[in-house]
Amino acid sequence: MLRTRATAMTFSDMLNIATMQGFAGLSLFAVLLLMGLGLAIIFGQMGVINMAHGEFMTIGAYTIFLASTLTERLAPSFMPYYFLIAIGVAFVFAFIVGWFVEWSLIRHLYKRPLDTLLATWGISLAMQQSFRSFIGPKEVSPTLPDWLLGSWSPHPGLDIPINGMFVLALTLFVTGAVMLALYRSRWGLRVRATVANRAMANATGINTQKTDRLTFAIGCGIAGIAGAAFTTIGSTGPTSGSLYIVDAFLVVTFGGAASLLGTVASAFGIAQTQSISEFFMSGSMAKVLTLSLIVVILMIRPQGLFAVKVRR
Repeated sequence: MLRTRATAMTFSDMLNIATMQGFAGLSLFAVLLLMGLGLAIIFGQMGVINMAHGEFMTIGAYTIFLASTLTERLAPSFMPYYFLIAIGVAFVFAFIVGWFVEWSLIRHLYKRPLDTLLATWGISLAMQQSFRSFIGPKEVSPTLPDWLLGSWSPHPGLDIPINGMFVLALTLFVTGAVMLALYRSRWGLRVRATVANRAMANATGINTQKTDRLTFAIGCGIAGIAGAAFTTIGSTGPTSGSLYIVDAFLVVTFGGAASLLGTVASAFGIAQTQSISEFFMSGSMAKVLTLSLIVVILMIRPQGLFAVKVRR
């Protein structure tokens, strides 16, 4: 009897730990998916290798921090409400910077992937230095609203963080909005027409240059939302976004460069594999294991999990 009870308690504890570890993986999944969605639009739909994508995430994170600081200083009674508004502002700021970058530089480099890679890498370094000069080199964290703090305990021994549930809900909302926009809006129709056959899209009256600019800006704006979500689970510094850029490219490549469904599936698989393996080994070894699995699968299926055939 005692042995059975001890075994049951041990199994229950292991189940609780696995659930909490899995939910930690969902928080990472949310950030990777938001980053991957922006890259899937920019890289997958347009063929632009944007090495500065992580810095647009940092713009969103710093927007939340600045909004938190200003709200605390000027309108402390507004603290419970500022976060939701700041997420929208983060999207707008990253969108505007992305629009300017595409207009001033990227539009001259289409069909030149190496030049695009080098140019956006230079933009990445310049943006990081700007963050250090104007905001500071130290990592910062916003003051989160009280409703984002604490955890939910469905039963004893199982604590699920509220901020993780919020980030997951935000990610599902943004993913649904992107899917809806791509398949049920004029912008989405123009994007899909441009991807399928750019020359024919131009011939039918679609302004593909304007479509490219809007698409690039929207992808950057989604990265800004990823930065806003990131502030609930980590602190922000000038190089915070660059730490996620490799994982974000892995998400897009592994899922299939032109497939949003593949982006969702690969983000979930990578995040869960890394999170669960971190419970049994060090963080660096967990990353090595995750990368090794991705490499093996890509060797078997180089086009990714969900390949989409398009005509360039």
